Formats: sequence, C-alpha cells, structure tokens
Amino acid sequence: MRFSESLREATKESWELSLNHPFVQGIVSGDLPFETFKNYILQDIYYLKHYGKVHAFAAAHSDDFHVAAKLAEKAKKTAEAELTVHKEHAEILQITEAEIENFKPAPTAYAYTSHLYRASLSGSLAQIVAAMLPCYWLYADIGLTYNDAKPKEKIYQNWLNTYGSDWFQESTQEMIDLLDTLAEQAGEAEKEKIKAQFIIAKEYELAFWEMSYTFEIWLSEKQQI
Repeated sequence: MRFSESLREATKESWELSLNHPFVQGIVSGDLPFETFKNYILQDIYYLKHYGKVHAFAAAHSDDFHVAAKLAEKAKKTAEAELTVHKEHAEILQITEAEIENFKPAPTAYAYTSHLYRASLSGSLAQIVAAMLPCYWLYADIGLTYNDAKPKEKIYQNWLNTYGSDWFQESTQEMIDLLDTLAEQAGEAEKEKIKAQFIIAKEYELAFWEMSYTFEIWLSEKQQI
C-alpha cells in the first residue's frame, strides 16, 4: 500500500462525510441556495489567497530545484485557475469587490489557513505537502464521483466540471505522487507527523462544508443577533 493510500484509509469516515455532506449534495442536485454558495465562495476566496502562499512556502523548503519550481508553478496556476472560476461565480452571485476586500473569515476558515501556516513554519516539506493535499484530493474526488451529475443550476455544473477536469485531476495526482516520494525518504517518526498534518487538514475540509452550510460566525457575533 502506498503511503498516500494509508492516509486515505485513515480518513475514510471523514471522506465519506465530506462526499455526502448536504452542502455537496446541494451542489450535485442544484438545490443549494445561492446565498449559501455565496457564503462558501467568499470563504474560499479568502482561503485560496493563503493557500497559494503556502505553496510558495513549500517551494522554499525544497532542496530539489525541480520540485521547488513545480511547487512555485502550482502556487501561481492553482490559485489563478480557482480564483478565476470564483470570479465568474462572484459575478453571477453579485459579489462586489468591496465585499471581498472587507470580508471577515469564519472561525473555521481562519483556523484552517492557520493550520497550513503552522505546517509551513514548523514542519518539513513532506508535512507541508500533507497539509495541502486534502484540499486537492477531496475536490478531485468530488469531481470524479459526481462526473455524471446534472445539477439544475449552471453555476453548480461549472463548479463540478472544474474539479473533474483533466488539468485538476493531473495536478492532484502530481501532489499525491510527490507526497509518496517524500514519505519514502522519511523515518517512522516523521511519517507520523506527516500523517497528523494530513488528518487535521482533512477534518478542516469537512468542517469547511459545515461552516459554509450553517453560516458559521464568531461567538461574539452571536451575542449581537
């Protein structure tokens, strides 16, 4: 069993919950309220801006120039591609530049990006890649799992098509292969740290759906309602 496969096995319950979360099922059916999707898009635009920076951190950690160059390229292409799609969604959902600029992330979005930065600042290259990988892998899996879905709303079909596309599937596989290569060079103690980074990030992926679906806010904001 490849190391990446063992990570997938370790998170299988979280994975199933993610694939079948009401947020995802609402996209697949096309019944998800636009206001809920708008909340997700704003949270994800915030997330992706930081996710791109974490790719750059990973590149800086690599002693292999080719790996560093590939990660730097992904920092640019992945963020640009997804943010372009989100920009298209933002136009349909009538999200203004002011809303994006003044956006305050929910606790989960803030915590997830903080986890990625923690891996970047205190972990090895393998640990950083492990923390980044669930985002790639889960979305790619959703794209494949619901490849035949025909949601009623075009915006949701576009979202599914993005993650089921060849370029995204290939980019995801590159990251999986990179982690497996790095794990081959790691001792058992390091592998446990890599595994921990992956599992935590995967839990945040599931929490991201719940955050978006329930319109999670900060506790102090609840007192104002």
